Order: sequence, then structure tokens, then C-alpha cells
Amino acid sequence: MSAAGKGAMLARIRGALAGAAPPPPVPHAYRVLDTRLRAAILDELVDRLLDYHARVTRTTVDALPADLAAACAQLGIRRLVVPSDVPAAWLPAGVTPLRDDPPLTVADLDGSDGVLTGCAWAIAQTGTIILDGGVAQGRRALSLVPDRHLCVVAAAQVVGLVPEAIAALAGRTTRPLTLISGPSATSDIELSRVEGVHGPRLLHVFLVGPA
Repeated sequence: MSAAGKGAMLARIRGALAGAAPPPPVPHAYRVLDTRLRAAILDELVDRLLDYHARVTRTTVDALPADLAAACAQLGIRRLVVPSDVPAAWLPAGVTPLRDDPPLTVADLDGSDGVLTGCAWAIAQTGTIILDGGVAQGRRALSLVPDRHLCVVAAAQVVGLVPEAIAALAGRTTRPLTLISGPSATSDIELSRVEGVHGPRLLHVFLVGPA
């Protein structure tokens, strides 16, 4: 849009709004803290993820490597993209890790069998995993190009409500955020669900407890 066209459009909007009553105040009486027991919050996250067609494995720190290896074997994952700072203990046996250091090309990412990352936070209320490019998460392309995403979520990273997650992210305003609620999917065409259109076709979350 040209500058002149944009100016004309904004002028018409301002003219239409001239003399209008001020908008009513926005209520802020929503909950900002989930006071339920931790077990209930974790159960809700699992319920939401399963409802979104994600896979979920509840595990422990000690059992995580074996569970990751079992998932890779089941899915036929042999070449696994990993951020450069993923803990060595997470790397499953029998799988070739493709560390993103130096950065992998888009062709490398697309030719892999999947990606393994951690996360920043997870929201039980919406079943959302948040990546912010922090520890064990890597750059955004890692979680968008490979077809299968294995994501490790510590129970301590799970909050109950969206406002809790927003507050936790307040100091990370310079990082791009990726919010994941299940595998990538769309129902735009004749309301028929198609997975893997905008990102990974499969999301497998490993919830590591206890909190």
C-alpha cells in the first residue's frame, strides 16, 4: 500500500470515530495464579495435549533417555536434529545426532527424521508448549522444518494459566517465541483436518516429573 493510500485510509477511520464515546474500561478480574494441586495441573496439560493429537510420555530424569530411544525406534528416527546445547544424557542410543553447530541448512533439517528440543514453559490451560530460543531449544527453524518434534518438558516448567506464562516471559522480550499447541494442523479446506502443513506433523512430549 502506498503512503498516500495508507494516509487516506487512516483519515477515513479517524473521521468515522470522531465524536464517538470513549471505549468502556477493560476488566482485569481474570485469574493470574492457578492454585490447584500440581498433580491436577500436570494432568490437565496431558489431557489438552492428547486432545490436540500429540503423543505424551510421562517419565523421570533417569528413564528419559530410554523413553526417547524407544520413541525414536518406534518412529524410525535415525537422524535427529538437536540444538548445540541439548544435554548429552538426552541423546538416544542408536540415533545419529545432527547438532546445529555450525547451523544446519534447511535441506539438512528437511532431510532429518526429527528434532529433539527442550522448552521454556508449558501452559496446562491451553496445552501449549512455549519455545523462546533459550537453553536446549535452538533457533526457530529447528522446531518448524523437521517432520517430527520430540519435546522434553520438565514438570517444573508447567504453569496452569496463560497469565502465569506471560509473566514468566516478561523479561525475554528480545527473543522470538514459538507457541505450540499440538502437531501443526489446519482445517481451512472443507473443514478437513490436515496435519504437518505449517510445521511438524507429529509432536511427542516427554513430561519429566515430579515438579
